[in-house]
Amino acid sequence: MFPDIVSLEEALNAASEDSRVLAADLTEEEGIRRPAPESWSIAECMDHLAVTNRVYLAAMQSAAARARSKGRLRRGPATPGWFGSWFARQLEPPLKPGRKMPAPQKSRPRQNPSLADAYASFLAEQQRVHGFLQANADLDLTGVRFANPFVPGLRFSLASGLNIILAHERRHLWQAQQILIAANQKG
Repeated sequence: MFPDIVSLEEALNAASEDSRVLAADLTEEEGIRRPAPESWSIAECMDHLAVTNRVYLAAMQSAAARARSKGRLRRGPATPGWFGSWFARQLEPPLKPGRKMPAPQKSRPRQNPSLADAYASFLAEQQRVHGFLQANADLDLTGVRFANPFVPGLRFSLASGLNIILAHERRHLWQAQQILIAANQKG
């Protein structure tokens, strides 16, 4: 396995483990409690990640399938371009003042999902991202582009897309952790 692919796999595994640790000792009530009426619960954070990954991965899969049919095989490490790197950095936690981005309509979490269901959905999407990475590690992930499903006209490399998924996961798992910390400080 290529070192860059191993690094991406390790980051996916870390996000899965972070979500497991976060959800492990939560009651259903703690998982669905919103810290404020306009804020998301821990379950909604996880559900948002599942929904977003599903939509993002669908766009990436069709680009990967086209690339495979054209024989666009790996030419080097899966590194995001400068814009993809910048975009991913904007998603990294902690949330910077003035950097709160509203979730696009098609990536919003379901209304009041249960913690168990949201967590299971997140883990299922994690497995799909793992599967995508394993199935496409031999492609030119740096050179193959896909249309961003949330921002019309914006295209990223598959390598950028994977890094954006990971940064987005870190952001919302951090957000969920902050919800838990705040609740523990109140309680």
